[in-house]
Amino acid sequence: MERTYDCIGMMSGTSLDGVDLVHAKLTRGKGYSYEILSHHTYPYSPNWQSKLKAAFCDPTQDLTRLDRIYGSYLGQVVQTFRKDFKVGKLDFIASHGHTIFHQPNRKYTLQIGCGKALAKQTACRVIYDFRSQDVALGGQGAPLVPVGDALFFSQYAACLNLGGFANISFQEDGLRKAFDICPVNSVLNALSHQIGLKYDDRGRVAASGKYSTPLLDALNSASFFRKNPPKSLGVEFVEAEVMPLMHATKIETEHLLCTYVEHVAFQISRVLSSLGSSRVLVTGGGAYNRFLMERIQAHTSASLVLPSPELIECKEALIFALLGLLRLEKTPNCLKSVTGASKDHSSGKIALP
Repeated sequence: MERTYDCIGMMSGTSLDGVDLVHAKLTRGKGYSYEILSHHTYPYSPNWQSKLKAAFCDPTQDLTRLDRIYGSYLGQVVQTFRKDFKVGKLDFIASHGHTIFHQPNRKYTLQIGCGKALAKQTACRVIYDFRSQDVALGGQGAPLVPVGDALFFSQYAACLNLGGFANISFQEDGLRKAFDICPVNSVLNALSHQIGLKYDDRGRVAASGKYSTPLLDALNSASFFRKNPPKSLGVEFVEAEVMPLMHATKIETEHLLCTYVEHVAFQISRVLSSLGSSRVLVTGGGAYNRFLMERIQAHTSASLVLPSPELIECKEALIFALLGLLRLEKTPNCLKSVTGASKDHSSGKIALP
């Protein structure tokens, strides 16, 4: 029996650009389909950027209080979105929250954004905290989007997301496989901030530089790149493995950016090489970085497909809406073939208004 759900999916990435929201109609029939009705990204204020950065860096932070306050803030963002785009009655809201810590090998991951506060603010049912159950079951708690890639975008050989981190998902031997590849915008944006830019628009600054072979070799030598999947990354890797190399290298920022783009392109191409000339869907903010896309294409024979701007910008938020629907239906939304958990399972907490 076919059924349609009216919902909002929300996503906040590690690059701290803002909160991505998508209003969608999801239909469950023989399979699953979607219709994007509206979408928007609400940028973080400098104050919220500082709060979220401090939550990772400052051990004295009261994370319980921040979780509640941030959940209320997300509720305000949803209400603004509903007003701006005339969104009426909803079946549910699915919220990723914002990742503060991600240490699955220590059985620990934390996404703040209290679902109860969000539900109270919006008078709507909320599904949230999608990762912690998977980590408790021995999984990486990431990536979570691959189940949506399989249900919505199976016409592509692989789906590559270029956000704060790059991750990829694909079908192999009848199973969905996925993993994080390397940090992307979480590093590129941090370097851009050093020269007063929010981000390197289309990669113009990076394109003006020259890459440093010693720095490139050092970046590529991190032990993470020699690990087999399942594997995932968090801000911890950026702070411990990447930024110290950047700070220790005495070259201009344009050369740092150029080198890091080359590193990202190299790591992604290593993964794509196993797919040959197959079609790869590319989404996320990094898809707009023309120089990065050129460098990835220079290293691979795969066909990189850029979809519509709305899908580039809101694919992850859309899929979190799907994850929420799967949770409500008690259908698996976390795949053990992706995360390494002990079993497929339906993850996410449900908060009622």
